[in-house]
Amino acid sequence: MNTGKIKNDVIVLGLGNPLMSDEGIGGFIINRLLEKKDSYPNIDFVDAGTGGMSLLHLIEGRKKVIIIDCAYMGKPPGSIVRFTIEQVQSIKKLLHYSLHEIDILKVIDLAQQLNQCPDEIVIFGIEPEKIELREGLSPTLQKKTDEYIETIKEEM
Repeated sequence: MNTGKIKNDVIVLGLGNPLMSDEGIGGFIINRLLEKKDSYPNIDFVDAGTGGMSLLHLIEGRKKVIIIDCAYMGKPPGSIVRFTIEQVQSIKKLLHYSLHEIDILKVIDLAQQLNQCPDEIVIFGIEPEKIELREGLSPTLQKKTDEYIETIKEEM
C-alpha cells in the first residue's frame, strides 16, 4: 500500500464491509469524500475495508485520525455519534480466524504500546438499520449521507 508518498498529518479512515449493507457505511462516505479530495490536499482518505492489522501502518506517524464505522449504540437507525478513544468500548466478539479480523480498539492499543499512536483519534459511529448480505446502504442511511459528510468535514 506504500506509494512512496509522504503521509499527511490527518487521515480519514472508512471501515466496514460493503457487501453487508449498512456495515459498509465507512467506505461509502470515504468514496464520497474522495470526490472532493482536491479541496483537502493535506488529508488522506482511505477506504480501509475490514482493515485488520494493516490499520496499524495507516495510522502510524499521523497527528489526527478520524474513523468512520457502523456501530450498534442503542440509538435510532441512522444516528451518528462522535467518540474519542476514552469514550468508546467494544463488545465485538472475534472469531480469530484471520489477522484481518481485529477490533480497531485493539489496533489503537497496540499503536500506543509501540509509541506509534496519533495525538488525536476521533471515531464516528453510525447506527445501522440493516446488516445483511447485500450491497448498498439502507434507505435510512442513504438519506443521511450528506449529513454524515458535513459532520466529518467539520471534524477535519
